[in-house]
Amino acid sequence: MKRILIVDDAATVRLYHREILEAANFTVEEAMNGIEGLEKTLRSPFDLYLVDINMPKLDGYGFLRELRGLDLPQAPAIMISTEAEASDARLAYAAGANLYLIKPVRPNQLLIQVRLLLGEVCP
Repeated sequence: MKRILIVDDAATVRLYHREILEAANFTVEEAMNGIEGLEKTLRSPFDLYLVDINMPKLDGYGFLRELRGLDLPQAPAIMISTEAEASDARLAYAAGANLYLIKPVRPNQLLIQVRLLLGEVCP
């Protein structure tokens, strides 16, 4: 079963994404900021990351830059944020995101993108 880490400081957002992903049979873990996300990754890498931009301690851009610098298999990352400017998406891609989505993401849209990045066939 594929493991996904949700890195977001908002508990309601983590719960929303968790419920969507677990209903689709993914194993989900959560981190409240980039530091916690990196600590969990170093213990056991994930198959995909959902990452917010604005978080305390280490924001999403910093998390992705650090993640991409680790000597681990490079799992895809989706940055999901309320920031809707093109410059935000450019910064996300420059930091290492594979995809940039704007909150709120519809459940079906999220699952399609997750499955595509994981190389799974969409039902």
